[in-house]
Amino acid sequence: MLIKLILIGRLKDKTLEERCQEYLRRLRAYGKVESVILPDSDPGSEAKLIRRELERERGAEIVVLGEEGQEYTTAELAKKLPAVDRKLVFIVGGPYGVAEEIKRESAWIWSLSKMTFPHEVARLLLCEQLYRVYNLAHGGSYHHLSESQKPPREKRR
Repeated sequence: MLIKLILIGRLKDKTLEERCQEYLRRLRAYGKVESVILPDSDPGSEAKLIRRELERERGAEIVVLGEEGQEYTTAELAKKLPAVDRKLVFIVGGPYGVAEEIKRESAWIWSLSKMTFPHEVARLLLCEQLYRVYNLAHGGSYHHLSESQKPPREKRR
């Protein structure tokens, strides 16, 4: 597994930053994880910086986080993400989101929720969900399956 996060802006809340780093540290048990933090500015300038990063990632699967994207359950992502056979690059925009031109070039857009979150919270949710998904995919115990997600039990005689 190879994952790269392209993130706009530094987290001002140190607690959020520490939590994100903790989830990324845990995620590294399943493969290589890197992150790049680009300065926040206007969407056009951010798009240029993102594009420059993407030029280094030829052949990678690009995933943009955006409210208009598709929502997934954790169980669905635990099947989808580990099946990707190339590097995954996740892009989290700043306060104004990700430029449309970058979204058009992505393989898919992932919506964390129908609700809108501050980009700092979206970053934390991404880090936590990536760890949860790979932990689940590798049989870990971090994610507790609901009854509907558990495989059917065999009937006893």
